[in-house]
Formats: sequence, structure tokens, C-alpha cells
Amino acid sequence: MSKARWRGTVSALLGVPLFVVVLLLAVVLIRTYTLPESQDKWQGEGALEVELSDGERTQLRQALVGAIRIPTVSFSEEEQNITALAEFGAYIKKVFPLVFSSNIVQHEVVAEYSHLFTVQGSDQSLMPYMLLAHLDVVPAPGEGWEVPPFSGEELDGYIYGRGTLDDKSCVIGVLQALEFLLKRGYKPRRSFYIGLGHDEEVSGHKGAMKIVEKLESHGVKLLFVADEGLAVLDGVIQGVKRPFALIGTTEKGSITMKLTVNQPPGHSSMPPAESSIGILAAAVSRLENNPMPNLFGEGPEAAMFEQLAGEFMFPLNAMMANLWLFSPIIGRVLERTPSSNALVRTTTALTIFNSGIKSNVIPAVARATVNFRLHPAQTVDEALDIIRNTIMDERVELTVLNSFDPLPISPYDESNFGYQILQRTIHSVFSGAPVAPGVCIGNTDSRHFVKLTDSIYRFSPLKLKSEDLSRIHGLNERISLEGLENIVQFYYQLIQNSDSDKVPVSHRATHEL
Repeated sequence: MSKARWRGTVSALLGVPLFVVVLLLAVVLIRTYTLPESQDKWQGEGALEVELSDGERTQLRQALVGAIRIPTVSFSEEEQNITALAEFGAYIKKVFPLVFSSNIVQHEVVAEYSHLFTVQGSDQSLMPYMLLAHLDVVPAPGEGWEVPPFSGEELDGYIYGRGTLDDKSCVIGVLQALEFLLKRGYKPRRSFYIGLGHDEEVSGHKGAMKIVEKLESHGVKLLFVADEGLAVLDGVIQGVKRPFALIGTTEKGSITMKLTVNQPPGHSSMPPAESSIGILAAAVSRLENNPMPNLFGEGPEAAMFEQLAGEFMFPLNAMMANLWLFSPIIGRVLERTPSSNALVRTTTALTIFNSGIKSNVIPAVARATVNFRLHPAQTVDEALDIIRNTIMDERVELTVLNSFDPLPISPYDESNFGYQILQRTIHSVFSGAPVAPGVCIGNTDSRHFVKLTDSIYRFSPLKLKSEDLSRIHGLNERISLEGLENIVQFYYQLIQNSDSDKVPVSHRATHEL
């Protein structure tokens, strides 16, 4: 085929003049190959690393093991293991003696089981910041675990147990980092707070909210808040060449809804054409089979892929750098796995289904609970309209148990102190891992702090592989000994880095064509 004929064929296939195709291709290549490099070079000296002795490593390992063995389980807002929560308070006082005895650290118990630490800095002109973690864990039935879930047993370099990832490793990590700093004579320049909530897994209404109320009553405003959330991901997204870190700059919203169907009961020998169970089953089936619309590119998740574009292999790097053109394709690809599907839409999860009392009785009532996690570009009211139009059955009564819109998007530009401090610390601890803003698909205690700051960041200093994601709230939750040390290293450096009165400055080179 001649060149002229080939050009004509391409133009006919695309339905646009060839010069337009060439121009689009040029724009795509220029955007792709003039991307900033992901490796930042930070100006000025960074924080000192903590060099642990063998005794300190043992101390750290034992601190987490002891914490795992206290079953601080939250079953619901009304049911928590308060005996374990009280025991945990006594435990951390014993394990971190310098934190509780230092004259620059004030400790308060809030709402009986949460903890607030105020660490006094030497320069009162600097606005304080806050580090958050939570004591409580989700239930962990023993079936399917390699070791009992509250044993804290160590196998092949990993500590197993409920809370090793979510979130006792961060509780122990931040307190241990402060303990080591105090041991080495550290005196902070910038004041900061540490908040440990006791009911994060069931809303944070009794713990984190009470901490906020206390700070608010004292007129406290925060420079930034850092809580659990996203992490350093290794092999989680296909096509990325190396591990990268995501800092959650927002959280998805949430709707928890109860669906109820009430029909006349009867004997199973004379079943009606449609029972309460059948009507409800059809309704929830419609919700599952008709997912919420794909909103990829309409929320902050687009910035994540654009900033990481240089980390993808060709041709994905070109597509990520040009989402203005390729976002429909990328959005469809991301739908394929549960973890990436959660980034592109409001998700629908059927979590509870109840009905029936006896095998030969047609029940009068059937109930189901459905949890929706709202994409940042969608409001509660918009989602409710879609839900009603999807079910389209007046026999199904819809009751919203609780709901809230997606959280405001925190700034992540080069002038924002909190984001840049986190980014610099991540680069130091995790070998220069690229950093990008992300959407936290779960909810954290930090959502209650929007009155105190507009800079809320959600990052757990953990390196997670694909197989680790199912362990969070699942079976065989575990953390490596190296991972535990990384958490301490992260908080140890973050506290020191935050003493600066200037936003960290980095130099980022660009690729050339």
C-alpha cells in the first residue's frame, strides 16, 4: 500500500482530516515526554533518621504484640469492648513512660477511652499540627486465621493479628517515635497534638468528635492533620514501574440505607406470587446489576493518574498524561477490579439481609442494609435519586440510617506546608517513592476535623502489595518487622520535619523529547 493510500485510509477510518490526527498525536507526545520527573530533589537538610539498637527493636516489637493482645473490638456504636479499651489506656502508660512523664507532654483522657496528647513546642508563634490514629479494631472470628487473631504471634518475619495494619501499628508507631525522640533529648520547636480515638471503626462520634470539641473550646486551629488512609502501593496498579505513595486529600462520602418490604404472611404450602423476600431480593439485585455511573475524570482521582503518568509504561504513560482525551478508556479499564472500581464511581455494597422465622412460614417482613461510598463528584441527594430510580418499587421502603457528602479536597500544591512535609518524609523513608494525591475510599476519624483545618491528609506509612489489601478487615492481617520500623521512622522524621517554619522546596526536572 502506498503512503498516500495509507494516509487516506487512516483519515477515513478516523473520520477526521489527517492534519488533525497529526496535531493530536503531537500534543499527546509533547505532554507525555515533557512530564516532570517523579523523583524530587529536596533543598536543605532533612530530619535525622532513628538508628535503633537491638534492645529498641525488641521493645518496639513487644509494644505492638502487647497492643494486639488487647481485643479493643468495636461491634457497633452501641457495643464496644470497653474493658479492653480501658486496659489499653493503662497499657500505653506502662509501655511509653517518657511520653507520660515528660514535662513537655500533657496527656488527657477524652470521653473515657480516647487519648489526647499535647506536645509543647518552644516557638508559640508557629501553628500546631495533629497526628491521628485509633485504638479500636473490627471483629475477627478465628476461623481461617493461620494464628489466633488476637495472639500477636510472629511467623516468618511478620506479626499477625487484628490491628497490625488497621490501626494499632500507627498508634504504637507514633507513640514509640515520640518516646525515642524524648529519649534522645529532643525538644520540638512547633507544638503538636496526638489524638487516639476509640471508636473510629463505628463512626468516631464518641471519640474523635469529642477531641475536636475539646480543641475547639480552647480556640485551637491546626496547620494540618495527618491520619491513617492510603499507603505506599507496590504492584497494586498494573503498568506502574515501581512502588508509589498516595496521600488521601479527600474521602468518599457515605450512605447507609435500610430497605424494608412488608407483605401479608402465610403458609409455605400456599405461597403468593411475590413474597417479601422475593420483592426485596429483586430490589437489591437491581442495585447490584445497575452500578452507579462511572465518574472517572470528574473528581480528584484524575490528578493522581496525571501526576503518576511518568511512572507508567508505554502506552499507558501517554494515556495517563492525556486524560483530556483518554479518560473514557481509562475509566472503563479501572472498572475491572474492586480496588480500582472504587476510584471511579459510587460503590454499592449489600451488607445485611434479614428475613424469615420458620421453614414453612412465609415471612411478613424482609430487611436489607446497603452501604454506598460516594464518589467525590457526587452528593448524597444525587445518589439517592439514582437509588430510588433504580429500585422503582413502592413496596420497598427506603430509610437512610446515616449519610454525609464527600469530604472537601485538601490542597496539595507546592505552597502547602502539610502536604509537602508529608511528601518529603515519604521520600526519605520509602526510598524516593513517587507521591501523588489520592482519594481515600474508606472513612477515617480525620473527617471530624474539618472545622479546625482545611489541610487534612490520610496516609498510613505502610508498603502494601495487592495481596495485603484483603487482609485489612479480613483474614491473616499482618505487618512485617521491617514495616513496623518504617512506621516509627516515618513519625520520627515527620515530627522533626514539621519544626520548620518554611514550606519544603524541591527541584523537579522534566523529561525532554
